Amino acid sequence: MSDAPRKSDDADDERVFKALASSTRRRMLDVLREGPCSTGELCGRFPELDRTTALQHLRVLERAELVIGHRVGRERRLTLAPLPIKRIHDRWIGEYARAAVELLDELDGQ
Repeated sequence: MSDAPRKSDDADDERVFKALASSTRRRMLDVLREGPCSTGELCGRFPELDRTTALQHLRVLERAELVIGHRVGRERRLTLAPLPIKRIHDRWIGEYARAAVELLDELDGQ
């Protein structure tokens, strides 16, 4: 079996990279890293954005599966979903970090 990424993996990664390209969306993820909150609470943390703009950013994060929303009564609760970031790390960073550590080990052994 090939280790080459599937087209669906590439499409998923593309959505994650697009979502992470915006500093506003990264700040939203930082807020959610502190813990779940309602949509209203999240929008309230970004007074510089009107609610429509904040919700558009949130939609991009949800399409990338970085944020999960679910209803609790009348509220919509938002939770950070770290698995897409871990997938990016495993694919794009982990191997390079491992190679860098091995190179440093080789240099240290000389």
